[in-house]
Amino acid sequence: MYSGAVLAGGASRRFGEDKALFPYRGKPLLLWVLESLEGAKERFIVANRPYLGFGVPVYPDLLPGADSLSGLHSALAHAQHPWVAVAATDLPFLTRGFWDFLWEKARASPHPVVVPWNPEGHLEPLMALYHKDCLPQVERQIREGDFLLRRVMETLGATYVPAEEVVARFGRGVFLNANRKEELP
Repeated sequence: MYSGAVLAGGASRRFGEDKALFPYRGKPLLLWVLESLEGAKERFIVANRPYLGFGVPVYPDLLPGADSLSGLHSALAHAQHPWVAVAATDLPFLTRGFWDFLWEKARASPHPVVVPWNPEGHLEPLMALYHKDCLPQVERQIREGDFLLRRVMETLGATYVPAEEVVARFGRGVFLNANRKEELP
């Protein structure tokens, strides 16, 4: 069992408006991501503003000011289950199948993080699974001013999922991160 958290706390500067609420193909981007997490035993949103009408709790950052690391911290602190699927609000092509796939990897992982590489060779820490065991490390990094998500993986270890394996199952589109409106097909 795992919890599902959508991080919707970004400023959306490049997007030009609140991307979480941006209507895409008939529904807000946030809803696309929230629906991809339907296999989670609980779902919630982490944001420092209210997102009403989505039918799930909204929790603010408990330790604000550390960007996505603050969101991860809040997600881990509020989750009821040991593993937490953490997704950014601007990934509309995530699917339940993707999370089921990562969950299978997590259940077999000796590490507290399961994270995919993208086809460009970068880690995708905001479409990953984190164990609550990561919480002390995340909190330590925030207090020390080290806001790099990848440092959590470097310090605690991670199961890295090759991009080719993800693309073979779900296509390249699963990695689409909409930082600007024109990036949405």
